[in-house]
Amino acid sequence: QVQLVESGGGLVQAGGSLRLSCAASGRTFNIYTMGWFRQAPGKEREFVAAITWSGGRTFYADSVKGRFTISRDNAKNTVYLQMNDLKPEDTAVYYCAAGLDPMITTEKSYHYWGQGTQVTVSS
Repeated sequence: QVQLVESGGGLVQAGGSLRLSCAASGRTFNIYTMGWFRQAPGKEREFVAAITWSGGRTFYADSVKGRFTISRDNAKNTVYLQMNDLKPEDTAVYYCAAGLDPMITTEKSYHYWGQGTQVTVSS
């Protein structure tokens, strides 16, 4: 199995930045993609960004494109989400996920999930 540990969430003012980290351990060799999802209270969980582990191809939701950057450090089995120009609507619990197939933005393609880290953006 794969274990994911997230960190880096917190409280930030609108326009500020945060960097989330997700460290993967366990049976990681079959991971195809690492992704970030978020869920605000009363809303469905939504795709934010993803990166393929080997090729480093990136994918972003339209709502964050140009503001968020996903990257990975393969040697550390870690994926990062640099979040700039944060907006109140970015407030959510952010979840790191590991997928085993190329359905990059499909939630069901991610079989392993972290515990989530809270990101709160004040107005």
